[in-house]
Amino acid sequence: MENDFIEMMEPTPKLHSKRCKLISFLLRIFLQFSIYIVAIIVWLMYDYFIAIATLLLSFIIMGIIRSKIRNSVIPPKQREYQYNDQGIADWFTAKELCYEDIKE
Repeated sequence: MENDFIEMMEPTPKLHSKRCKLISFLLRIFLQFSIYIVAIIVWLMYDYFIAIATLLLSFIIMGIIRSKIRNSVIPPKQREYQYNDQGIADWFTAKELCYEDIKE
């Protein structure tokens, strides 16, 4: 009989310095609200029909960017779990930008 062990998941990294927390916060705001900001700017510059089309297109583009960031920093065994924008921003900031803060 084989024993199947569930491997421990890595917790979402905790950011310690204010610089890293600020970077994570700005990345989270970018991932959450950039599609709306782009649509509003296009609406003010052009027309609401073009703004709706831009909103849909930017939603697809931000989904691709979000998945690329997510797959580049989250460990492979944890990629099947759902992560919100704050989790993705924390992982990316800890692994790519503030790796000196990771406590092992």
